[in-house]
Amino acid sequence: MSYKLRTVLVIVFIVLSLVLSGTLGWVMNRYAVNNMKAEIGDSLFSTAHNTADKLDNFMWSRSGEMDLLAQLPVLRNSNNMDEVHDMLDQLQSSFPSFSWIGYTDIHGKVLASTDNILLGKDLSERPVYQEGIKKKFIGDVHDAVLLAKLLPNPSGEPLQFVDISLPVLNNKGQKVGVLAAHMSWDWAREVKQSVMESFRQNDKDIEVMIVSQKDQVVLLGTDGMVGQKLPLSSVKKAQSGQSGWELEEWPDGHTYLTGYAYGDGYMDYPGLGWTVLVRQPESTALTSIADMNTFTIIAGVIATIVFALIGWFLANKISLPIRALTHRADRLSEKEIVDIPVQRGFYEIEILSRSLRTMVTSLMQKDVELDQMQTIALYDHLTGLPNRNALEAYLESTLAAHEDDSSQQLSFLYIDLDGFKKVNDTLGHQSGDILLQKVAQRLSSLSRNKDITVRLGGDEFLVVLHTSKDHSYDEAQAYGEQIISLLNKPFVLEYQKVNIGCSIGGAVYMVDSDNPIEIVRMADQALYQSKRAGKNRITFYNAD
Repeated sequence: MSYKLRTVLVIVFIVLSLVLSGTLGWVMNRYAVNNMKAEIGDSLFSTAHNTADKLDNFMWSRSGEMDLLAQLPVLRNSNNMDEVHDMLDQLQSSFPSFSWIGYTDIHGKVLASTDNILLGKDLSERPVYQEGIKKKFIGDVHDAVLLAKLLPNPSGEPLQFVDISLPVLNNKGQKVGVLAAHMSWDWAREVKQSVMESFRQNDKDIEVMIVSQKDQVVLLGTDGMVGQKLPLSSVKKAQSGQSGWELEEWPDGHTYLTGYAYGDGYMDYPGLGWTVLVRQPESTALTSIADMNTFTIIAGVIATIVFALIGWFLANKISLPIRALTHRADRLSEKEIVDIPVQRGFYEIEILSRSLRTMVTSLMQKDVELDQMQTIALYDHLTGLPNRNALEAYLESTLAAHEDDSSQQLSFLYIDLDGFKKVNDTLGHQSGDILLQKVAQRLSSLSRNKDITVRLGGDEFLVVLHTSKDHSYDEAQAYGEQIISLLNKPFVLEYQKVNIGCSIGGAVYMVDSDNPIEIVRMADQALYQSKRAGKNRITFYNAD
């Protein structure tokens, strides 16, 4: 009794629908994963945004204090530098983030400063004066080598500063000097520390970094990152005015969830364009997701095993007769004579096996016919030697392999029988044909595995030899002399002893020419040189 294959396919589709249900569950799981990433990313972005606001707010406050200080009469109208000095010391005492505050005259000479540092020095060549004499100037984070040597530094770490300077005007609106300040970068570390303390204890491996606008260098971050350039997509987006988060690969090769925000200033403070990055390793941020994924994978594996057992049973039931047919077909491809059985059980497979049975019978008959045709096409019907068609196929495969092997050459020997016409004329064409067959047998006895001996037509033959690169002519010469010696031995035709000879012309592929047609022509020309020189000899082609 046969079953229709479509009935089996219905069952398979039922199984596939179960698999689809599992796939849908996986998709929903991925949706949940993406939502969790978004939630964590938004949290990191919020932290970055708040940090940027704190930085800008702090700088705005210090900038405002400098504005207020520049408006005080003690600076605008007083010539008492002791009063100015006391005022500057008082401001530094109230706001320790000011590492140094100084007041210069209109020419850049320091008239008063905190702790008398740089007192009397000329700052006219420094950006803090050159920019401050024009208008309010707020410089980015930088090293101040001279000032760093004069300021106390218990930690021993390199000191970095942010500059604020602005012109001081008298009551008439005339510039009388410059008020300049170097703010220690430690305040930014304090902002970072306060941000880190706001995270929950289980929010591990979170790092905050501040990146400059000018060259995307890390101003504040982990010890290994400070001073390095960060060519990240998040930095570029932040500096183009965008804020948000993304999952990206950092220069250390690890992937981080990265929240980013741009410091665009606060109130009338325009900001220095710092980018704040808050990152957390993907593996740490998504630990709970990894646990959920593990559970999903285990459940999926169990379901897959169950469905695989069901599918295996069904597939085995369907494929067993097909495998039997395939096995018979493989044996046929190995030239075995086997019968294709009629497979029963499934209606469609039964029809298929009957069709294959008929087709194989037809193909076997055609193979016999093709073998016969190939023999006729590639071999000379009189001598059994390969013909011109076989030579062309041989050269097509051999020349390609020869170009990859620099240690060998191909030598072509063009052979023409001496005295064959006399045999034809005296003993007849039938005897001439027998003589050609005997010549072919003797030439074949010399032939080597990789070489080929071809009958070109009439009493002309061609031998293609594999010879070593350094001794091509010597080896071809020796082989040609063997041919001459062998063909000089008597032949017996119609109970008569017949003697013939042969003339040979030789040419070497890639030495005389790299064109096979040209090589054969050159060997033919050398053959006629052998004829003119007295026959029964071998001559090689040369350009002279």
